[in-house]
Amino acid sequence: MRYAFVMQLKAGCEKAYLERHQQIWPELATLLTQYGIANYQIFLHPQTLQLFASFDAPSSFNSAGLKTEPLMHKWWDSMAQYMITQKEEEEDSNEPQSIELTEMFYMS
Repeated sequence: MRYAFVMQLKAGCEKAYLERHQQIWPELATLLTQYGIANYQIFLHPQTLQLFASFDAPSSFNSAGLKTEPLMHKWWDSMAQYMITQKEEEEDSNEPQSIELTEMFYMS
């Protein structure tokens, strides 16, 4: 299955965000792969600073399980300075705010 969502980057953080992802932690990449995530990509809309992300994963993908992984929280904490997070909505998490997108068209 294909999954897609939008996140929000903070102004002035484009370069740092890109650099962090160019040096993604190997153990994080391994964790994502263990959850079945493949073809993960993130694009930036430069005028709105929206981040469009998409990836492939099996229909059994356990997003709730991934969100409980300590390494995932460590990554979110390290990225919180660059993104709008759940914590800014009065939740106790630096998980990025995101909006799931509905697939409207696909051509292989």
